[in-house]
Amino acid sequence: MKTLTVEVSVIIPVKNAMAYIGRCLRSLINQNFDREKYEIILVNDKSIDKTKEAISPYLEELVYVENKKSLGLPGSLNVGIKQAKGQYIIRVDADDWVHEEYINILYNLLHLNNELDAVACDYYLMDNKQKIISKENCIKKPIGCGIMFRSHHLIEIGLYDKKLMSSGDEDLLIRYKKKYDIFRVPIPLYRYRRHQKNMTNNKKLLKKYEKKLLKKHKIR
Repeated sequence: MKTLTVEVSVIIPVKNAMAYIGRCLRSLINQNFDREKYEIILVNDKSIDKTKEAISPYLEELVYVENKKSLGLPGSLNVGIKQAKGQYIIRVDADDWVHEEYINILYNLLHLNNELDAVACDYYLMDNKQKIISKENCIKKPIGCGIMFRSHHLIEIGLYDKKLMSSGDEDLLIRYKKKYDIFRVPIPLYRYRRHQKNMTNNKKLLKKYEKKLLKKHKIR
């Protein structure tokens, strides 16, 4: 039997997410998309809780990478992208999960439309009990996940800025949109979980790196 080529690489950066990673991985393993055509690359950024134990039942389904030293979110994403075999790359955060048609819909839209640079889906904002808070427009309220890129575009723009431990998503999108467009798919295929440990709750950290972002792009 002929082995299919990996088309899509799903990148999951993870650090201290033992309570959430199982839900995330189950949603990705159970996609309505040929399992041989996508890989799940999980980059463990020196977790100090029981994340590794939580991952262990799923290791056969993963390309597992463990950072030798903590690189932060952007550095871990770059590790995953450099490891990727797929011509399309999409990110899922360890505390989130996705609809079973997540890869299938975004892949087919991008793969069958050469004029599209990238595609992004709407998302549900969820509480920690997995109840819907709101449905969000991915263009009006962009997040770093739920966007399928052509891998060579990410390499071309220089991947994530590893110095921006926060605001890295915004930085990548600013640089990306200078050359390429992102097509909105108005279907909420992504579940973005809100909880107390979200990085977005650290206002001091956000403010620090937002200033760096504004300075980098000369935005007033």
